[in-house]
Amino acid sequence: MIDSDLRDLVCLTMVAGVGPHTSRQLLERFGTAGRVLDASVSTLRDVQGIGPKIADRIATARRDHDAGAELERCRRVGVQVVTSNDPLYPPPLQDIPDPPFLLYIKGSYEPRDPLAIALVGSRRCTPYGLRVAERLGASLARVGITVVSGLARGIDAAAHRGALKAGGRTLGVMANGLGQVYPPEHEDLAAQIADSGAVISEMPMGQGPLAGLFPQRNRIISGLSLGVVVIEATPRSGSLSTAHHAMEQNRDVFAVPGPVDSLSSHGCHRLIRDGARLVETVDDILEELGPLVREIRPSSEETPVRHPAELTLSDLERSLLGQLDDRPTAVDELIGRTGLVASQVLATLSVLEMRRLVRRLPGHQFVRA
Repeated sequence: MIDSDLRDLVCLTMVAGVGPHTSRQLLERFGTAGRVLDASVSTLRDVQGIGPKIADRIATARRDHDAGAELERCRRVGVQVVTSNDPLYPPPLQDIPDPPFLLYIKGSYEPRDPLAIALVGSRRCTPYGLRVAERLGASLARVGITVVSGLARGIDAAAHRGALKAGGRTLGVMANGLGQVYPPEHEDLAAQIADSGAVISEMPMGQGPLAGLFPQRNRIISGLSLGVVVIEATPRSGSLSTAHHAMEQNRDVFAVPGPVDSLSSHGCHRLIRDGARLVETVDDILEELGPLVREIRPSSEETPVRHPAELTLSDLERSLLGQLDDRPTAVDELIGRTGLVASQVLATLSVLEMRRLVRRLPGHQFVRA
């Protein structure tokens, strides 16, 4: 995207009242952000949902908003502005119904980050919820899963801290612009997240935290993830909206049970009754996740991962799995390649088969599932 196109798209997103849904309608109607900004008020009002006030704001956007200054501000503080057709744009968001057209990213989104799980929950949580969130965040990070959350007080912050303490990667998705951290006491936490992952927003840098932006933000949290784990949620908790977005996006939904007399866990219990997978440990999450849409290479040295459960394999299991692909391979050939004795190969193949990572074919042949 040339600079003028990027400036125009940034300018359009800075217009008050122009959110993701409105942007989509305008870009479908006019083709580019520049044509939207050049359109007359009467033409803009022909678009469904565009009233006179928003039409006037769009028509005067180039005069009222300095997109060049916005981009310069991003450059000064190390924030990347990424469009949906940029190679740096997170691939999982391309698969959701309403992906953001523009993302502000401080830190780095890496090729391994699609191997991600979101941990969300109540801001007013119990010590039990904090303990579970931090433990799950650390456990996911240790097996190579990126932890996604919303940088909020309570469960979100505990999940981020757990991942950071374990030396893993974590992504914090903010509802407001990256020009300020909300809540303000999480400024140091946001800096640590940017150093070990990324802080992400679809909002312009100066956008403040408004109540209506948080449910909108939640679709990005779920969209970046293979699944969403809810840890403590009252029946009206905002974190339940993240679970609902996950369902709409064909992501897995998990919930951590709590005491039956704790209001903080009633939302989780309802999710479990409705079919969410009950979570006690990280193994419950990895066992439930299905094959990945695309292979992911955790690092340049490691074998590409096709299923998250592969992350928990032993070195021997991972080595043998790496010898298999979509073509049938005989046991004798695997013994010759690996130098292992027959009993080791057969026992390891049995474990991989039970984990549904390999498939047995007639004639003592195996393929990678």
